[in-house]
Amino acid sequence: MVSENSEYGDYNRKVLSCHVLVIGSGGSGTRAAIEASQFGETILVTRTIAGKGGCTTMAEGGYNAVMKEDDSCPMHEEDTLKGGAYLNDPKLVDVLVNESPERMNDLVKWGAVFDVTAEREIAQRPFGGQRFPRTCYAGDRTGHEIMMTLIERLRISDVKVLAEVTVIELLKRGDIVCGAAAVDINGNLVIIEADAVVLATGGGTQVYDISTNCATGNGQGFAMGYRAGAELIDMEMVQFHPTGAVHPYDARGRLITEAVRGEGGLLKDSKGRRFMEKYDPERMELSTRDVVSRAIATEISEGRGTDRGGVYLDVSHLDDKDIEEKLPVMLEQFLQSGVDIRNEPMEVAPTAHHIMGGLRITPECRTTVKGLFACGEVAGGVHGANRLGGNALADTQVFGRRAGFYAGNEPDMEKVADEHQIGIIRQKLDSYLSGDTNPAEIKRRLKRVMWDDAGIFRTGEKLKTALKEIAELKKLKPKAAESGSFIDCWTVQDMLEVAELIVKGAIMREESRGAHVRTDIETAWTPEKSPFGHTFQSISRSGIEKKEVL
Repeated sequence: MVSENSEYGDYNRKVLSCHVLVIGSGGSGTRAAIEASQFGETILVTRTIAGKGGCTTMAEGGYNAVMKEDDSCPMHEEDTLKGGAYLNDPKLVDVLVNESPERMNDLVKWGAVFDVTAEREIAQRPFGGQRFPRTCYAGDRTGHEIMMTLIERLRISDVKVLAEVTVIELLKRGDIVCGAAAVDINGNLVIIEADAVVLATGGGTQVYDISTNCATGNGQGFAMGYRAGAELIDMEMVQFHPTGAVHPYDARGRLITEAVRGEGGLLKDSKGRRFMEKYDPERMELSTRDVVSRAIATEISEGRGTDRGGVYLDVSHLDDKDIEEKLPVMLEQFLQSGVDIRNEPMEVAPTAHHIMGGLRITPECRTTVKGLFACGEVAGGVHGANRLGGNALADTQVFGRRAGFYAGNEPDMEKVADEHQIGIIRQKLDSYLSGDTNPAEIKRRLKRVMWDDAGIFRTGEKLKTALKEIAELKKLKPKAAESGSFIDCWTVQDMLEVAELIVKGAIMREESRGAHVRTDIETAWTPEKSPFGHTFQSISRSGIEKKEVL
């Protein structure tokens, strides 16, 4: 039974205690909570309601797993390392590719319904940067199918779910993370004590003006981990998905799944000419996302884009039945906008999508701070400098399960948090009542400067401009107009911290590699230079430094 206590402290607050606290209810967090619940009391905290706030539900294309004899785990591993420009942690990649099929079998056993072949095997489609069609799918709603399966499993577990509660800070006892402080929708403080904490808060590309991330993808997990003393790596590695919607404008940036290209979609300029041959003649539209994003951005910047600032993604040459069966969500979404993709092309442009960097973890999902685990997009090292499409959904299940298992096996410990730290948190919340700036205005300015100066193509001058503007924004004091906006104020300050980490990492990385391109530096990394033992960038409260992957 989860214990409650509200008797200590000099202000009203609620105190909960558990064995494992999981922060975030997307694919990795829900999987972690299900696993951890076997070992003791588990609490899952979500800003929205379980399964709705994370980006897993929005992931449409598929889940990479070696399922056929013609494919192999070594081949999947090689594709992942090459796609990540060999900045990946090889140990994490090995875990990902070898355990991905097992976690797929878990989902099927729990009731997930994937598309199948005539032989009743799970159907797999080709995705960019992979030599074998190993991406399992459920039409173009794969993430939704996975998430609904996990939620059904969660409902029959002993996990206690705290919905509409936002975790704002990790709590420590000495050097050990022992819980978290949160705020509910009424502005009340909630203290959760735990023997182990799993961060599964997702990504942070909402710091950019145009993003596929859900509204909660604002990077709070990166910021909380950083303040708790955790080491973060390669935060400059931000993936821009090649195909975000351009039209209609109110849907700008909305994800157009890679499954569209996997099923045979063609990229064309404003004159209807295919252009990927100039950038990757071998793989064409199925090149890696970093290459395709830069190709589209180049076509647009050099005047070969559409009047709305995009390029065309065309599937009209495919059979109507294939589009209706394999891309039903895309078809429906565009029909609502007055575009029938069976007969006319979509307009697309790159959009901020995924942060490959994050908290440094071991294969057991341990961070560099005792008591703190991380999984999913908030963890770094798995995807290197560029993530292959389809590897993220596999990542959520492989490392979500591992985080829950190893956190669940942590011993019981003294969980009473530092009262001084809780007092500082309360003072910071109270300070928002006397703030001077609407947090929405700070967010708007931040998103614009990140898009303009820390986007697909970067220069040292622009990055320094961004860093200066972020410093100015950090001087502003967000104002809480009502109790619910305490969270908005805290969140925007977290976003500023994450943006600063991205920009500092980008300034320090004086090479072009994967998703990070410095147009002012001639040095470009190539596999021939050193396929292994190369440098990743570590950022923590003690500073930023380069380290070698072992």
